[in-house]
Amino acid sequence: MAAWRGAALLRDWQTAYLLVNAAHILGIGLLFGAIATLDLRLLGAFRAVPLALFGPPLWRVAAMGLGLAAVTGFWLFTTRPGAYLENPAFLAKLGLIGAGLLNLAVLHLRAPWRQALAGAPVAASVRAAALVSLLAWIGTVVAGRWIGFLQ
Repeated sequence: MAAWRGAALLRDWQTAYLLVNAAHILGIGLLFGAIATLDLRLLGAFRAVPLALFGPPLWRVAAMGLGLAAVTGFWLFTTRPGAYLENPAFLAKLGLIGAGLLNLAVLHLRAPWRQALAGAPVAASVRAAALVSLLAWIGTVVAGRWIGFLQ
């Protein structure tokens, strides 16, 4: 993986690394900004805005951010896969991403989420999932920043 031309490009050309890293940060910003806003709405903030109106566009922005962050994150990972796999902060980040995605899947597969989007009151299980989501994604950002301090 480290021998891949894309990884070599990032190692050899600082501008390419800068641009891919900036795109990764943009993806994280889109993901976290949308998810945090949606989670806060589910937890009771912004009640004047109907969830049916607020939820779908935020979900799409979060999905685009996740896609961008995943592609660029994997590309950055290829520059030094061995070092990253030995870094406890990187492993924590992967675990927290997994927890956030699992929480998302469980939430979206259950009826209370669909009911809340249809205008029903937000169920306690949906609020709990929103809190788990918020904590998982905050943890992901913190772990991601921590990676550089452990290298």
